[in-house]
Amino acid sequence: MPDLGMLQEFLGGGLGRGPSDQAGPGMTTRAPSTGPVPPWGLALASMLSVQLGSALSVHLISAVGPAGTAWLRLSAGALIFLALARPPLRAVRPHDMPALLGVVLLTQPWHGGINPAGIGFAGLAAIGWATYILLTQRIGDRFAGIGGLSLTVPIAAATAAIFGIPQATGHLTLGTLAAAAGLAILLPVLPFAFELLALRQMTPTAFGTLMALEPAIGVLLGLLVLHQKPATTQLAGILLVVLAGTAAQRGGRRRPQASERAGGECCPILSRKELRAVFPGGRQRRSQAPGRRQADHGADRGSRLRLRGALAGQARSVGQTR
Repeated sequence: MPDLGMLQEFLGGGLGRGPSDQAGPGMTTRAPSTGPVPPWGLALASMLSVQLGSALSVHLISAVGPAGTAWLRLSAGALIFLALARPPLRAVRPHDMPALLGVVLLTQPWHGGINPAGIGFAGLAAIGWATYILLTQRIGDRFAGIGGLSLTVPIAAATAAIFGIPQATGHLTLGTLAAAAGLAILLPVLPFAFELLALRQMTPTAFGTLMALEPAIGVLLGLLVLHQKPATTQLAGILLVVLAGTAAQRGGRRRPQASERAGGECCPILSRKELRAVFPGGRQRRSQAPGRRQADHGADRGSRLRLRGALAGQARSVGQTR
């Protein structure tokens, strides 16, 4: 089993947070910075991890089958996440066309026959991938760190168990389980975490276009790991998808929210109950007498000091949860 402490430190500090790091009803959240690593770098690291994990899973697939392999990796990945954290043509842009052409050259669909069922499954896979991008971005905005993945990956593992357990039954050994646990780091742990962090900073359009690089990475790793030699057309496809992925990053960052433009990490907002505690007599009509106005002025100054203290305390609390 991998060292979870080192993995947690690699992915970033503060990943094992629970419900306290969720955005409450009185707070406006912002997408946290990914630090010195740009979002496109995280996306590339995710694709590299996926393709390397797939290449190294060849022997495991031959032992327990593809469904069994998927189930074992997802199950091990779910355990790791739980240990790390609690629980269309008019819309095509010009820079999308090189990516489309590059993928066609990489996959070379003219070498195979047309299978209606295969086309249908490919269409479903495309819908699933688009849904994954949008929902991953939503999860990343809703939960801090990678806590959301400790909720979603176990559900995915339980779903894969429907098909994976029957295929893997009778073929499970300690060596197989250890291999699955190690491969789970490459797929799904690192890719899911990197993609979640990248989508906090990138638009879905830029991220989806950048994902066209994945077949190119797969071809290169096939050459290095499995000694599969790419054809000339596949090399041309790699060049095209690299150009398309680079172009997609121009203007591909998400716009900061109002709280980030104001220069703050977040904008704490006191609830109505907290405001009543700060201004206990806010609804009472004040007297027009000079003595009473002077007393009210002193009370207002005290209220301002209490408000400043409450905001400072809430800001410190937010900083500690981060």
